[in-house]
Amino acid sequence: MKIRAFAPEDEAAVVALWQACGLTRPWNDPHADIARKLGEQPELFRVGTVDGELMATAMIGFDGHRGWVYYVAVSAAHRGQSHGRALMQEAERLLTERGCPKLNLLVRSSNEGVIAFYRRLGYVQDEAVSLGKRLIHDQAPDAG
Repeated sequence: MKIRAFAPEDEAAVVALWQACGLTRPWNDPHADIARKLGEQPELFRVGTVDGELMATAMIGFDGHRGWVYYVAVSAAHRGQSHGRALMQEAERLLTERGCPKLNLLVRSSNEGVIAFYRRLGYVQDEAVSLGKRLIHDQAPDAG
């Protein structure tokens, strides 16, 4: 797998990959997420390719205190070949270069396979509760 920075012509393939991997949600417009990322640290948006085919992604960020990684995806046809591990090593490398002391990520609690993957890479569950508040609605909230 070749890992490189996202290019605008990758957008359709990236969104299709995220949809195939079950990463998209109705309340998050993936195109808007990409546009937002391209406005902040676009060099930290990485894609993986094999024989020119886009088959992996990782959206990385550093806020000066913690690093974060989102949208880690590997196509089903390319899983089990250490591509996810390579993406996370790239994220760790890029963040370490920036002086980032800690990397955080969020995984849905029901996604036991992905939690096990991250544990194998040395990640542990923090004693913290994730709270959130939507500031911009990509989709209008339900009226009910």
